[in-house]
Amino acid sequence: MYTTVIFDIDGTLINTEQAVLGSLQKLLEKNYNRKMEQQDLTFVLGIPGTVSLGQLGIEDIEHANKCWNDLMSDYRHTIHVFEGFQQLLTNLRKQSIATGVVTSKTKKEFQDDFVPFGLARYLPYVICADDTELHKPHPEPLLRFLELSGAKAETAIYIGDTIYDYECARDAGVDFGLASWGCKQPEVVPAKYKFENPEDILTLLYLK
Repeated sequence: MYTTVIFDIDGTLINTEQAVLGSLQKLLEKNYNRKMEQQDLTFVLGIPGTVSLGQLGIEDIEHANKCWNDLMSDYRHTIHVFEGFQQLLTNLRKQSIATGVVTSKTKKEFQDDFVPFGLARYLPYVICADDTELHKPHPEPLLRFLELSGAKAETAIYIGDTIYDYECARDAGVDFGLASWGCKQPEVVPAKYKFENPEDILTLLYLK
């Protein structure tokens, strides 16, 4: 069965949707005089900010990304851990299941947005956007994780909330579980498993 469980962060471990979309919406209006509805910006969820900004036609991506991150602080109060993860990660550790994250966050974003919640100590292996040249949906981030952790693809499962996560796992030869609690359109993601809540992961691993 699975001996390694790999998690995405945004939309999987923590709910950052309002923070990401609200701050991007504010950035576009304040810096570029572009008013866009949040539903028209959801494509940015699950890919690095630099990639998102490029797709929006912004030229000075480094400056725009810094401004976006600065604006995120206005929305930090909206970010929270999805219910059930503290217990899930505790149980995985007790059962000696290897764990870690593959995220589109940069290392700085990981430190600023995720580490304060106290879950990083359960997740020793971390691949951020600046650890690889290519990003999700390309498989390189997951392949780098396998290399870093020594895990085997056939005994690992990646859990995320977007089609990008699914495609990354598929092309890395890793099974995929959909975090339905953070997914906008679960019906369009052909995941091997679709979890309704974090507890379902323990059921899959026969730990409950």
